[in-house]
Amino acid sequence: MKPWRVSPFLKLCIALHGLAVLALLMRPSSWPWLLLALFLLHGGIALAGLLPRCALLGRNLTRLPAAAARRGEVAITIDDGPDPAVTPAVLEILRQYQVPATFFCIGERALRHPDLCRRAVAEGHDIENHGQRHRKHTSLFGPAGWRGEVSEGQATLQAITGRQPLFYRPIAGLRNPFLDPLLQRSGVFLASWTRRGYDTRVRDPDTVYARLVRNLAAGDILLLHDGNAALTSDGKPIILAVLPRLLEELAARQLKPVTLKQACESA
Repeated sequence: MKPWRVSPFLKLCIALHGLAVLALLMRPSSWPWLLLALFLLHGGIALAGLLPRCALLGRNLTRLPAAAARRGEVAITIDDGPDPAVTPAVLEILRQYQVPATFFCIGERALRHPDLCRRAVAEGHDIENHGQRHRKHTSLFGPAGWRGEVSEGQATLQAITGRQPLFYRPIAGLRNPFLDPLLQRSGVFLASWTRRGYDTRVRDPDTVYARLVRNLAAGDILLLHDGNAALTSDGKPIILAVLPRLLEELAARQLKPVTLKQACESA
């Protein structure tokens, strides 16, 4: 098992806790101020966990490595599947454009639709870990909760695809300090994104598309959803309306879609 490399921010937090204990021993009457300071400190830790692209709690892949950006690469990541009503159509679009994508799959959904995961892998895509159960309170987990969510997801997806996921993305990117030690010791990397279209809430494909391509550049990690996708006014999943336009725009800008694994292994 690999040792945990504590982030500088968490090292500072640990040191401040030690100083608070020392100050309390030397001057017990200062406890109200020390309590306030610790309250603010823990508020900062909680805020860091609420910001999906924040790296204060540990390593966080928010952009592709510099070498991948120099090659003009971008990554399309697709969350919350597999969904039998949406994922096959997404795979067909990707096949037509001959573009690979990274699917962050939920373990329980993968167990219900394993053939979709296997088809994705067979067609050149990567399956990564989006948690076993995708519970909304995941960010409140302690070490045991994270082990269940991440490790069970790893085991489920590896059993289905024959490949061990290299990346983990928590629901909405939310986490706490207990996640990073588990990921480091498991050899799994936290992956977030550079830009997203909020396609689980926004029903206008033009708005979602505009958010994804605004300031689009090499090295970007784009986030879409095949599971929990919002529907357009005519009942079409947003990703099916946006993805072809996005792929055409990437081609027009001479940006090359790759999977996260491809980008990082070639860095």
